[in-house]
Amino acid sequence: MPFRTFNLAEAAEYLHLSAQRLEELARRGEIPCERQGGRLVFRHNQVDEWALQQLLGSSTDKIEDFHRRTTAKYHDLSAEAAIIPALMKPEWIRPEMTCRSKASVIREMVDLADATGLLCYRDELLESLIEREKLCSTALSGGLALLHPRNHEPYRFEDSFVVLGKTVAQVPFGSPDGTTTDIFFLTCCQNDRIHLHVLARLCMMCHHTSLLLELRETNDPKELYNLLVASEQQVIRLAAKS
Repeated sequence: MPFRTFNLAEAAEYLHLSAQRLEELARRGEIPCERQGGRLVFRHNQVDEWALQQLLGSSTDKIEDFHRRTTAKYHDLSAEAAIIPALMKPEWIRPEMTCRSKASVIREMVDLADATGLLCYRDELLESLIEREKLCSTALSGGLALLHPRNHEPYRFEDSFVVLGKTVAQVPFGSPDGTTTDIFFLTCCQNDRIHLHVLARLCMMCHHTSLLLELRETNDPKELYNLLVASEQQVIRLAAKS
């Protein structure tokens, strides 16, 4: 299947940028794009990779700004802005995974996604995650990884969802600072327009609250779920004040 492409307006909407700002980035060569017949064309996979690196490599202020713009676009800045209760359940959390390698983590996270009953094509998700990690690791500093498929197609899932896994041992997962990883989120978004919003929300939760430390203090799925819900509410309050 050929990669999808965006025109300028579509790419701007996907990235939550103005068309003028995106055109400026293209002119400076700061975002991958092509010119076809005098118009800008953006390949979906390249735009997604660029956006992820911009988001995950951004300063705290930039993450806050992106999170604020995506929240304003998709939700009211209120309790209804919460996405964790809509995307997660306690039974979709696996707290004591015995994986010791990157490959085994990916396989177990796919098994966990399959157990939700919302995954239509298990092998396709597995292949997509492997391809995504070959392109660039989704591991971040702090022992966190935000796994997601390379492309986001609605036919893959019955609905959007997020699963969480914790490993007993630290796993080398390709973090940019060389540290190991033990907390793994897998985001499966049916609508790729909210994909970056979900990642931004999780980044805010992990970097603006004590969530990562708290997740390591218990292995009870219900308690872990409640920690996620509480952390998100903190982030929502922060966004509402800014």
